[in-house]
Amino acid sequence: MSTKTKIALVTGGSRGIGRNSALKIAEKGLDIIITYKSSKEEADEVVKEIQALGRKAAAFQLDTKDVKSFDPFIENVTTHLQKNTGSPNIDYLINNAGTALYAPIAETTEEQVDDIVDIHFKGVFFLTQKFLPFINNGGGIVNISSGLARVALPGSSVYGSIKAGVEMLTRYMAKELGGRKIKANVIAPGAIETDFGGGRTRDNKEVNAMVSNNTALGRAGLPEDVGGVVAFLCTEDAAWISGQRIEVSGGMIL
Repeated sequence: MSTKTKIALVTGGSRGIGRNSALKIAEKGLDIIITYKSSKEEADEVVKEIQALGRKAAAFQLDTKDVKSFDPFIENVTTHLQKNTGSPNIDYLINNAGTALYAPIAETTEEQVDDIVDIHFKGVFFLTQKFLPFINNGGGIVNISSGLARVALPGSSVYGSIKAGVEMLTRYMAKELGGRKIKANVIAPGAIETDFGGGRTRDNKEVNAMVSNNTALGRAGLPEDVGGVVAFLCTEDAAWISGQRIEVSGGMIL
């Protein structure tokens, strides 16, 4: 008897860690839905890459800062799934979409704080809440945090603090959803060479050198260093992992 193909939804899956995670999850045999905020072209390219791996894929526009857009977004996704799979449900939700903020406490504005809270906390909380009826029992949630929730680097007070909140939220998700055998875990990447935060880890030689010098494995991270770990949490091999924070940083600032 054939088992139904599982489905993972990755927010912010058009680039960086989200893109690599989507591809790595597809390599594990899952079908993929990704979201993108603005670049439909990039998202469509990722869909093609996933389809080239023999998996089904689709991309939907979503701004995780706009909670009011979540209901119509979920309706679009579940309608698509019902039509194409016979069920509106997904198995894994990967809350990856996000943006950076580098600002010292003395100069941070209320608007900047609101943006980070809306994208990284409210967005994660309410998207997960609204997807709960559509996550299959035995599925999983993977939230993306940051090494900055563990290590205080000047300029990241708001971002790091909110990511720490996401880590605690993940433990609550694991506790409250355990009765449905839904796992919830958090991945905390170190500094990664992407266009995140204006590409500063990738493009700023001083920042890159600082990261490399403070990392046990001697370099800044790459998206492919993280995506495989996210994908692992979307497999049966990780079925007994829940409520955990997994830092994927090459041993940064140990």
